[in-house]
Amino acid sequence: MHQEVDVLVSEVGPRDGLQSIKRVMPTENKILWISALASSGLREIEVGSFVSPHLMPQMADCATLVREANKLENLNVLALVPNLKGAELAIAAGTRKLTMPISASLEHSLNNIGKTPREAIEEVSRVCGLRDSTSVEQRPTIDIGISTAFGCTLEGAVSEDWVMEMAGLLAKAGADSIGLSDTTGYANPSQIKRMFRRLRGEIGVEKMAGAHLHNTRGQGLANVVAALEVDVATFDSSLGGLGGCPFAPGATGNIVTEDLVFMLEAMGLHTGIDLDALIATREVLLSGLPDEVIYGNIPEAGLPKGFTYASERNVT
Repeated sequence: MHQEVDVLVSEVGPRDGLQSIKRVMPTENKILWISALASSGLREIEVGSFVSPHLMPQMADCATLVREANKLENLNVLALVPNLKGAELAIAAGTRKLTMPISASLEHSLNNIGKTPREAIEEVSRVCGLRDSTSVEQRPTIDIGISTAFGCTLEGAVSEDWVMEMAGLLAKAGADSIGLSDTTGYANPSQIKRMFRRLRGEIGVEKMAGAHLHNTRGQGLANVVAALEVDVATFDSSLGGLGGCPFAPGATGNIVTEDLVFMLEAMGLHTGIDLDALIATREVLLSGLPDEVIYGNIPEAGLPKGFTYASERNVT
């Protein structure tokens, strides 16, 4: 994470948002949107996923997006890969950070990537082997998000002990960082604190990644605060709350980036993001997806009178 910010906001709209929409945003519009997001101060953007264009035509231009986004200054460019083939394509395109969703739920895992959780962990090991064989100049980091870590729409409760066992196995497989994802919006603040404390104990602080939280049941920002209390410092979110998981019925509730940034800044946590510029990127998004429904309390209500950013205050 860049040292000059207190919390890293990782924008996942171009991947997690757009993959949940049947319409395909034109590549030119995606590039404009990603550029506008970066210009607002976002330091990390997941630009797409390297998946079969037959299964997900929305992501067919991911290699082009990676190459274009890599030209932007001060931006860490991410892409999702479900398997070794996706990782090969991502590395060839110049992706420096690969994210892999490994589900703790058997049913979700089979629906999402066609593998059992243990088979998915074996695939992570193969991807890490590919990483290690890549030249230092091209070598990416491998970031794992354990999906359905807090519960699954298809299976219900997910064993916390199994999630922690998975984290340990993923660390042994070679993953650079491991975080937890509330794919279905089941999590509550108490569970968030308990699970992230356990995760740190299982894999160590050096391998701790962030939190991917959904607002499906209205707990998103409350869960962020809970995670902050146990020293989580990276959070995924999506501009306008766009998207969710297409293989988790009813879970279409990404945290709204605009609302997340406002809350963090209001709490005195520096994000490096200009909220006015961020809100303006909604128009860039809608120019590529006319009439798409997007959300956000801050864009509708506006910033409070006299609002100042965390970096502008004298915090004692």
